[in-house]
Amino acid sequence: MRAAVISDIHANLPALEEVLARVDAAAVDEIWCLGDVVGYGAQPDRCAELVRERCEITLVGNHDLAVLGELDISAFSSVAAAAVDWTIENADGGTIEFLRRLEPVGSRAEVGLFHASPRDPVWEYVLSIEQAEDCLEIQSQRVGLIGHSHVALYFAIPEPSDREPLGAQAGNGTLLDLGSGKWLINPGSVGQPRDGDPRAAWLELDTGEWTARYHRLEYDIDRAAEAIVAAGLPQHLADRLYVGH
Repeated sequence: MRAAVISDIHANLPALEEVLARVDAAAVDEIWCLGDVVGYGAQPDRCAELVRERCEITLVGNHDLAVLGELDISAFSSVAAAAVDWTIENADGGTIEFLRRLEPVGSRAEVGLFHASPRDPVWEYVLSIEQAEDCLEIQSQRVGLIGHSHVALYFAIPEPSDREPLGAQAGNGTLLDLGSGKWLINPGSVGQPRDGDPRAAWLELDTGEWTARYHRLEYDIDRAAEAIVAAGLPQHLADRLYVGH
């Protein structure tokens, strides 16, 4: 099984279209989405439509849940909360019904799928080796995929077990050998990267060879930013797309 793993699209249609075009060129077997289809960006309906059509499995993220009214947004930043309110007012019924059918955790081809983490599928940002070790202890699958942090990274407990745990950010082209050990892998964000690289991120996973390769793609940021501004969303949401933070 060769799968394209995407996450944290955040209603950024130009980024999603570019990623899907490259995924099509890679001729993978399936596409898996780890959640947060909406929020922040200005094109939730078309993004939800594409994800619904193209992905074999899709998880629900915290921003998706907030738009459904199932999550308290008091912990959200002011711009994130504004985007939730805008999406509630502007997303069509089909988008809402699609999101309502999703769960924050799942599995596919012997791989665990979590929006945020194995121990807290909705909220936890896994950014340290110590966090990852705790999550890997309770993860039943040998390989797990997470999103939520918008940072392309990976963690592993190697075999034999006396070796030190691994953890690092992953750049474009990074290739992981997943043949042994236990892994927790974040593909990065399609629509709002926060790892200093503004290019759209996705992961190519091969469960036959047990490898994973990270990809970053240029996309039309101007088009995404202009849609945000035209929609009346906070200017900051447009500006941050250019810097990857």
